[in-house]
Amino acid sequence: MTNSNKPRILTGDRPTGPLHLGHYVGTLANRVKLQSKYDCYFIMADLHTLTTNFSREKTSTINERVRGLVLDYLSVGIDPEKCVIYQQSKVPEVTYLSALFSNLVTVPRAQRVPTLKEVMHDLNIEKPSLGLLNYPVLQAADILMVKANLVPVGKDQVSHVEVTREIATDFNRIYGEVFPIPEALVGDVGTLVGTDGQAKMSKSIGNCIYLGDDEATVNQKVRGMYTDPTRIKATDPGKVEGNPVFIYHDAFNPNKAEVEDLKARYREGKVGDVEVKTKLALAINQFLEPIREKRRFYETKTDLIENIIESGSKKARLEAQDTLNQVLKAMGI
Repeated sequence: MTNSNKPRILTGDRPTGPLHLGHYVGTLANRVKLQSKYDCYFIMADLHTLTTNFSREKTSTINERVRGLVLDYLSVGIDPEKCVIYQQSKVPEVTYLSALFSNLVTVPRAQRVPTLKEVMHDLNIEKPSLGLLNYPVLQAADILMVKANLVPVGKDQVSHVEVTREIATDFNRIYGEVFPIPEALVGDVGTLVGTDGQAKMSKSIGNCIYLGDDEATVNQKVRGMYTDPTRIKATDPGKVEGNPVFIYHDAFNPNKAEVEDLKARYREGKVGDVEVKTKLALAINQFLEPIREKRRFYETKTDLIENIIESGSKKARLEAQDTLNQVLKAMGI
């Protein structure tokens, strides 16, 4: 078991595909900072991907996508020497814990989790599987398995942490103090809009700039970005607020004087979209180049990536076994 005086954090991703700039702004940059201050566990939640797609086509590529996730982590500076990176399915104790926890949660309570309704709406699911309904309970098992004190989440995921807090509180009340009551750590970073102007980047919509995109791909995606639809000619005054091109400039262009100049000229109708987008593409490519360099270094080291997954999963499993033993002892099983 890990002996550390640092508060423990659990967060992670479902391995559904490559990570993009929205992930970087929303979570990855923060994780790089957190890994030096906290005892961090980063879960690659492959069992959670099964709740919305249980096809052979998807299950057979899970391990490949997990390796891709590790590559994304390493490329942005997440350090396996400072944190535990692990694959959820390699810690089978979490499913045992989830089965126990499911007895503390009623069906109506699970159905009230707002993100469940959102997922069903987005994926046109009329009748959720038992697995999807149980998603927050399995997530609670992930969190409590390693006895995390803090769970970094977006505002839309706070309701999941609330289910975890209820489960931990009820278990402790019935069987004695076993679990800490975790807190949601909500970042102040906003959601990055998609290149098409939609509410956020989404792999399913395809409005993303991925961390692994090469220079030509970035240039192409930026050229096609949504701007002010009311602006017909370059001489028309344009709207900067809410304009995806300028949202990206603010997020990724370190030359603030240039950004302010572009905004001023855009409002006055003195700059065309081509110049604004060309400078944005340059800024994003400069931002991504160190990430690409690390990716090139690690993508040939397949054994190292496998070792990171295996080593991290073994560490997480030791924690899980210890927690499960405490749980069963408390229950008298």
